[in-house]
Amino acid sequence: MSNQKLAQIKTAGFILKPNAPEIKPLYEKIKAQFEVKGIAVIIDEHSAEMIGVEGLPFEKMCEKADFLVSLGGDGTLLSLVRRSYGFHKPVVGINAGTLGFLADITIEDVDNFLEQLLESEYRIDDRMMIEGCVKTKEGKEQKFFAFNDVVITRPIISKMAKINASIDGEWFNTYRGDGLIISTPTGSTAYNLAAGGPMMYPLTQAFILTPVLAHSLSNQRPLVVPADFTIELSSPEEKVIAVIDGQDDYEMHPGDVLTIQGAKIGAKLLHRKERNYFSVLREKLSWGDKS
Repeated sequence: MSNQKLAQIKTAGFILKPNAPEIKPLYEKIKAQFEVKGIAVIIDEHSAEMIGVEGLPFEKMCEKADFLVSLGGDGTLLSLVRRSYGFHKPVVGINAGTLGFLADITIEDVDNFLEQLLESEYRIDDRMMIEGCVKTKEGKEQKFFAFNDVVITRPIISKMAKINASIDGEWFNTYRGDGLIISTPTGSTAYNLAAGGPMMYPLTQAFILTPVLAHSLSNQRPLVVPADFTIELSSPEEKVIAVIDGQDDYEMHPGDVLTIQGAKIGAKLLHRKERNYFSVLREKLSWGDKS
């Protein structure tokens, strides 16, 4: 657990769930709650335009804010973490979505959260990030960061993906099937979980490699490896698509190589001090009671 604290709590930078102008009354209510506590609210210009108010360019908002707030679901928070990663500002999610593994402050709990925030009754978790690079056979590089996962998948449903995988320069497996998920512990409850991969405590430093519908008679199982290993992935025969956090994608042709490493600096998530990961799992996954 981290003992990090905010240097000051004067300004919060907001982004809102995209394509949801109906969220305006909720935003205005929460904005008022922040301001009553003495915390100024600024908003990203794209969110502002959606609801008809004044906003700031995203980069300027990140520079001015002491911490960042996503108002929406996990997808909104995921986008904010990735876009703001270079500013290394703590991010908190207010859940106006559905599942809410990441955006864990409920609308009803905002006042209580703000009181705890001002009394330093909170924590900042460092979550592992993926640092990746797609290098073409011509030598062109496309670098990216991912918070949840990188998925290599077939470009069309009639094709099978064939993916060669190496760890620290040594080939260890060829995956054949619908694709391969390379997940962080934070992303273990996303696509990885749906594909039969293991859930991992989110502060663990490790990669999870989970095949998607493997077309193989061999026993292709998920694999967990330490985050200080370098993973290289390529397709020897067909084009594949590398999808980053379900939001960006890159075409990979035979001869292209995707390199994945653990980023040197993690993402910062701001939580209530009493938030318990296992309680969240029990609630969100409807696990049974103790009787």
